[in-house]
Amino acid sequence: MNFFFLIITFFLSACSNNMNIEKFENSGPKLLLEDYFNGKTEAWGLFHDRFGNLKRSFKVDITGTLSNDELILDEKFLYDDGEKDSRIWKIKILGDNQYSGSADDVVGEAKGIAKGNALNWKYKLNLKVKDSTILVDFDDWMFLQDRNILINRAEVKKWGINVGVVTITFLKVE
Repeated sequence: MNFFFLIITFFLSACSNNMNIEKFENSGPKLLLEDYFNGKTEAWGLFHDRFGNLKRSFKVDITGTLSNDELILDEKFLYDDGEKDSRIWKIKILGDNQYSGSADDVVGEAKGIAKGNALNWKYKLNLKVKDSTILVDFDDWMFLQDRNILINRAEVKKWGINVGVVTITFLKVE
C-alpha cells in the first residue's frame, strides 16, 4: 500500500506545474505585451506531441495595433504542409501587468499576467485537428530575451493530460 501511495505521489508531482510568475519580478528585460507586439513581429514555431515527436512546424506574421487599452494582434500562420490559417486576438490591457483576451477559437476569456521578463497566459482553445476540433487548455509562458527575442513555451492539455507542447520564437521587426 505504501508503494502505491509513493507511485501516485510521484506521478502527481511530475504532472504539476511549479512555475510561479512572481519568481520573474526582477528579471529583465521587462515584458509589456502592448510594447512588444505593437507593430510587426515574425515568429517560428514547433508542435511536439506528448512523446516528443515533432508533428508540425509553422511561421507566423503578426501585425499588432494598439488603440487606447486594447491590443489587436492579426496573426497569419503558414504551416510546413502548406496549410494557412489566421487568428485575431483582442487583448485588453487591464493595468497592473494584467491582460484578458479573446479570439474566435478561444472559449471564454484568456487571462494573462506579466512580471519582469515573463508572461503567463492561460486559455481554452478549440484546436483544429485534421477534420475535427477538440477543446484544449493552453498554459503559455513567454520570456523576453535580449535583441527583442521572445520565447514562448505552451503546454497543451486535454482533461488535465498533456497532449503536447508548442514552442515559438518571436522576433520584433523594426
